[in-house]
Amino acid sequence: MPADEAVMSGHIWRLLYDLVGRVNGCKTLPATLQAVVDGVVAVVGFDVAAVSYRHADGTFETVAVAGDDEARRQLTGARKDPAAYDDEFAIAESWGSLRFVPHGRLPGGKGEGWVPNVDVAQGPDAWHPMDALFAPLSSSTGELVGMLSVDLPRDRRRPGAFQREMLEVFAAQAGIAIDNARLVEQLEVSEHAFRLAFEGAGTGMSVVSLSAADPGRFLRVNPALCAILGRRVEDLKALCVVDITHPDDRSFDRESMRAAIAGLQQVFQVEKRYLHASGADVWVSVTTSVVCDSDETPLWAISQVEDISARRAASQELNRLASTDILTGLPNRYTFLRQVAEAVHRAEAAGSLISVMFCDVDRFKQVNDSLGHAAGDQALVVVAERLSRAARHGDIVARLGGDEFVVLAKHAADHDAASLVERLRTTVAQPIVIDGAILALSVSIGVATFPEDGVTADALLRKSDAAMYRVKQAIDR
Repeated sequence: MPADEAVMSGHIWRLLYDLVGRVNGCKTLPATLQAVVDGVVAVVGFDVAAVSYRHADGTFETVAVAGDDEARRQLTGARKDPAAYDDEFAIAESWGSLRFVPHGRLPGGKGEGWVPNVDVAQGPDAWHPMDALFAPLSSSTGELVGMLSVDLPRDRRRPGAFQREMLEVFAAQAGIAIDNARLVEQLEVSEHAFRLAFEGAGTGMSVVSLSAADPGRFLRVNPALCAILGRRVEDLKALCVVDITHPDDRSFDRESMRAAIAGLQQVFQVEKRYLHASGADVWVSVTTSVVCDSDETPLWAISQVEDISARRAASQELNRLASTDILTGLPNRYTFLRQVAEAVHRAEAAGSLISVMFCDVDRFKQVNDSLGHAAGDQALVVVAERLSRAARHGDIVARLGGDEFVVLAKHAADHDAASLVERLRTTVAQPIVIDGAILALSVSIGVATFPEDGVTADALLRKSDAAMYRVKQAIDR
């Protein structure tokens, strides 16, 4: 190669190198596509260039044209089925990765699309206005992302080896640049969609670091989570999850964090307490998913947080109503029998004694008949309070219904039960004043002891009930 040609070749390669840098430096996909066609016209030596972008459905759309306004008006927005390229490539000459379709091979001598209005050059290597040259644009993995078509070489001759090589090299770099821009655009769209969903979610959401150096730190929180916790975004982002977790629930957080960082668990779900900025507890349901990189290394965790304080309070209230006597607030029959069964199990294991004391208010019907049921209810509340006061620490007082009460007594010897029975009677017997009327109530108490009188809750309740009736009959006589 002569010296002047070598200098010119080096200059052109430097221009091409700079062009590739500009194409890769574009910030958006449309800008990248336009830079590709502008570069072909400016550096590679063609008067017209067009890029058809390959959509997800496989079709091609011409999205960028450079060099001729009429070509831009006719070609921009035109769509082409992949089969049309297959048909053209079937009759094309292969110039490396390029595909050249001479006008003489076109069916009927006529192609599709824009045809430049120029004179036909003469000579065997002349460029005909109906000639077509394509450069497939592929990603670094070989995926076809678009098609570059060029027209009208500046010297109106079919490209020689040097110009073809330039076009091939540029097309290879352009395909990678387009793919990178496409991926960035997809990420930006995904990020935008995620941000909208994250910020607008009705439930609390957070993104938490799983970095071993800073585990559990809030990276991102949404307004709903701030509302649940009564905290600002900047305040939460200065904290870790454990900082806002109730002390009694922190052990689960620490174990979950260790499992997530170690890659041992991908999803966590727990009901726990967070600490509101006011210091109050907030019951929440937290579902956390671990996000990993391509090497399955945990990066961060995204949590959905639902405030379940009201639901939990309602559930607890329903449980309370189902397990307690509405009038007195004492445990009801169902709860008492369960508590006796548990006490029997423990006493059997320990070899200790327990007693069930069945307490029935004597002649209580007379109170309802003389003072009315409202006054009778007040009297029952007082009896419940007095029985609870007379019972010892650890004993359980319950109401079975009507004027029937029971006491589960834990004691070490028979005389303990006897002394408790006497205290219960004495305490209830103190005068009660209701609406100006003075009532003197008494209770008949029957006792059944485990294991002598029974080894189940039902048996002990039946035996104590029978013993109470014997006591009541003795009083009536």
